[in-house]
Amino acid sequence: MAKTKTTFICQSCGTESAKWQGKCPSCNSWNTFVEEIIQKESKKENWKEDEVGRSSTSKKLNEIEETENQRIITEDAELNRVLGGGIVLGSVILVAGEPGIGKSTLFLQASLQLKNCTTLYISGEESLQQIKLRAERIKIPNENFYLLTATETQAIFNEVKKIKPQLIIIDSIQTLETQYIESAPGSVSQVRECTAEIVRFAKATNTPVFIIGHITKDGSIAGPKVLEHMVDTVLQFEGDRHYSYRILRTTKNRFGSAHELGIYEMNEGGLRQISNPSEILITQKEDSLSGIAIAATLEGARPLLIETQALVTQSVYGTPQRTSSGFDLRRMQLLLAVLEKRGGFHFGAKDVFLNIAGGIKVEDPAIDLAVLCAILSSYEDKCLPHKICFVGEVGLSGEVRAVNRIEQRIAEAEKLGFEKIVISSFNKLSFTHEYKIDIVKVNKIETLYNMLF
Repeated sequence: MAKTKTTFICQSCGTESAKWQGKCPSCNSWNTFVEEIIQKESKKENWKEDEVGRSSTSKKLNEIEETENQRIITEDAELNRVLGGGIVLGSVILVAGEPGIGKSTLFLQASLQLKNCTTLYISGEESLQQIKLRAERIKIPNENFYLLTATETQAIFNEVKKIKPQLIIIDSIQTLETQYIESAPGSVSQVRECTAEIVRFAKATNTPVFIIGHITKDGSIAGPKVLEHMVDTVLQFEGDRHYSYRILRTTKNRFGSAHELGIYEMNEGGLRQISNPSEILITQKEDSLSGIAIAATLEGARPLLIETQALVTQSVYGTPQRTSSGFDLRRMQLLLAVLEKRGGFHFGAKDVFLNIAGGIKVEDPAIDLAVLCAILSSYEDKCLPHKICFVGEVGLSGEVRAVNRIEQRIAEAEKLGFEKIVISSFNKLSFTHEYKIDIVKVNKIETLYNMLF
């Protein structure tokens, strides 16, 4: 009788080891090695890999025929934008998000809207009746929509051969298992092998597949990191369950930009697309308040106007507090140091709190100027002028640096009715377009302070 072969696999990054280790040498995680059974059998797939141009012989680059990436255009404009213009045929898309955030609802709704496309929705977590109840709340009839509750990949592929769907949605990858691996469902070996089978199937049959996955406590995709390298696109579905807004963000995309953003609003009938997110990210208020500045930022190709809120108070304890939400805390401390050195402001005895309205996270350095103005506004307890926005990166010497794609930011501010925008004097504007908005150029934070306060 053959001896059972086992190995120890890190459940965080997928590193294999011949013996158990307390600390993973690759990702430095503790107590993540689990013993798993490894069994290799001959895999008899029912599709041919050479149908999509895979070949064991090399070819010259100029001999390879060019083919356009055909896409399925959905009714969801936000999803189309995030995917780079639609669903590419044969692509495998991994969608990650916290439990209960709305991943299943989003893709159930998007697939029900594709009435001319045969869709197979595979669920390993919910029963058919549960999915039926959710579909009734969405209220979108579709005669070409099929449901399947199965967890074995071989049973799934047998059903796929009967229906021949044009789109497949798997919810979720952690529930699937293959007969070629004897490990428990959800383990690294099972997740990796099931994903590999799905990728081979998608490329051979030219069928797009959405894979829904869970995330761990630290926000990363559950399972090995290699899972992200195997798929074509990785989407992150974010949002606070206490707020109604959800954000679909691209972290990897082989067929488009990896910095796109889609915004939805969760309601009783599903997810509603937010076509103009700048209106919801700017608080509607009657009175002018100090500590608020509007920033013009970019997420991928989409310009956004967001509200930065700052609160500067006298420190009660010995060490002043520095708290930031939606903005890099170290970047905020850098801006405070610039104000201390170049502006002569004393924040050593002040608590500083910063918040980006709407619950979104911003990494664009162009909002430095708005963050700095919001902090100064709260420090002086004076309101900034009405209908003014800011865009610019702040350097360590206190200079306001130029940012890219300034015309798009100015056009978005003009469209939303702003009367004045403050930019860097080093930004070069094209003179072919006449702007109705007043453009103010500054080169140092001292000049900006004198102009505002």
